[in-house]
Amino acid sequence: MRIDILTLFPDMFSLFNESIIGRGKEKGLYTIHTTNIRDFSKDKHRKVDDYPYGGGSGLVMTVQPIRDAIRETKKVNKGSVIFLGPKGKTFDQKMAEELSKKDGLIFLCGHYEGIDERIYQDVDMEVSLGDFILTGGEMAAIPIIDSILRLKEGVLGTDESSVEESFSENLLEYPQYTRPEEYEHQKVPEILLSGHHENIRQWRRYMMLKTTMERRPDLYEKHVLSKDDRKILKKFAKMEENK
Repeated sequence: MRIDILTLFPDMFSLFNESIIGRGKEKGLYTIHTTNIRDFSKDKHRKVDDYPYGGGSGLVMTVQPIRDAIRETKKVNKGSVIFLGPKGKTFDQKMAEELSKKDGLIFLCGHYEGIDERIYQDVDMEVSLGDFILTGGEMAAIPIIDSILRLKEGVLGTDESSVEESFSENLLEYPQYTRPEEYEHQKVPEILLSGHHENIRQWRRYMMLKTTMERRPDLYEKHVLSKDDRKILKKFAKMEENK
């Protein structure tokens, strides 16, 4: 996969050289390229913004440098152009999974009061991180790109790592424990020390269902309970009653 990021602040994306994502780059699982939109400005002062027609506060990013940056990038990356903006569809795990299957993606990071409306004809998709305001598209692009790349085969340690995580089934992840077995009178659940793989699997599934039900009922409503889920819920509900 090739990812291109069109931005006014390319240095912000140096963090993709670190940690898991950085190792994925080193393995050649994907490439990440940044393009400074300002480099395409034909203004002698390299301006990329101007006052909005009709008045109003703030500045709007102009058409010319953005469009030229997109056209130049399209020569090497035929992927969809994704604009990080407040009017877009809210990003979620399902979208991350869909985008992770693409060969190339181009992210356009807006700034100031947004982009000239005419740029939308160059955009394939607008994506929002949520109903809140950020200082620029870069702040949204970073977690979105991270969530996409970590789904690429070979990035995480095991094939199951990206499958058994939060939101993959509209469920939150089960609790995790590591050594020591007891710390300040807090003990690891005995079932995790039992070595009984099926019991452990059922407990983890139960905790995913229970945690989601309690903390994110909106997600729980979207989850379709399987026959196994119902059996597990009934089993552990009975166990808790008998405590």
